[in-house]
Amino acid sequence: MENQNAEQTYRILMIIWFALFMTQFMFFVVVYFGKPELFAFDATKSILGDNPLIVLIFAVIGVSNLLISIFLGKIFQDRAVEEQRVTLIQTGMIVGCALSESISLLGIFLAFAFSYQYFFIWIAFGLVGMILHYPRRDKIHAASFRKK
Repeated sequence: MENQNAEQTYRILMIIWFALFMTQFMFFVVVYFGKPELFAFDATKSILGDNPLIVLIFAVIGVSNLLISIFLGKIFQDRAVEEQRVTLIQTGMIVGCALSESISLLGIFLAFAFSYQYFFIWIAFGLVGMILHYPRRDKIHAASFRKK
């Protein structure tokens, strides 16, 4: 019975993760329809764009969010195994994915507010964060069964 619950939890986490992962690709669609001129890529422009201070601040925030998401995900996974609470795995995944998605949202903001053509770098970092929070079956099983 416990094994069945662990597998059901894994499937639910996979569905949630996949839905959150696909939103990353939808951001490209949003930018394409909202600011199609950004897809006419001009490689002569600086990677920092016209507002280098803002871009650097957003870069620091983005990298910080990625590191925090990894750190929090690890903390929640460890607690879930220690306390035998599978719900903490779900919480850690959702918090990690939300922080990863916030990185992509920073890129979307840069695209719309400042016509920043390198917005896709932020979406790429968001995708990396999402991939790092892919639900792992072994962690769910470790949090479901008491080791003897």
